[in-house]
Amino acid sequence: MAGIDHGTSSGTFSLDGQTFEVENNIWVVGDDTSCVVIDAPHSVDDVLAVVGDRTVSAIVCTHAHDDHVRIAPDLREATGAPILLHPDDRPVWELTHPGLTWDDDLADGQEIAAGDTVLRVIHTPGHAPGAVCLYAAELGCVFSGDTLFQGGPGATGRSFSDEELIKASIRSRLFELPDETVVHTGHGDDTTIGAERANLG
Repeated sequence: MAGIDHGTSSGTFSLDGQTFEVENNIWVVGDDTSCVVIDAPHSVDDVLAVVGDRTVSAIVCTHAHDDHVRIAPDLREATGAPILLHPDDRPVWELTHPGLTWDDDLADGQEIAAGDTVLRVIHTPGHAPGAVCLYAAELGCVFSGDTLFQGGPGATGRSFSDEELIKASIRSRLFELPDETVVHTGHGDDTTIGAERANLG
């Protein structure tokens, strides 16, 4: 039976010459033996504490800002799992991991097995060019990374971001999902598609 496990990890986010203290959510989706890790923030130990003794089948990055991918290569080494990232985020990835690469490209509509459930990739550019959300229809939720938060869209005031594009992505892609869909965000509290539909207008 597929389920969701959650933890948090604290560290920093740096871009455009500025650094901020942040706390990231850790989301792990799977069953009792196998799971997918969504994003790789700050601490391998923090992520592995949520994984437990399960096999990690993939490390799926919602986007390549450093607070979401900083420990991805170390987590790959620790688990043997491939790193998956949308190729449009290559310039962002290379800010943190020059000379390294991820293993497999994500594509819009791709389905990723997570234990005995499926995550469907939704390309939602705006916060970053290759930003994606991961929809788990059977679990009634979407993992939004930094695209959608409680209260509205993710930040777009920095390099590689676009305010109008993120709003268009949310309206055209995420607002297609049922109102009751729970939104598990990259930082902070959960929300729902219905609540954010009202917030964005």
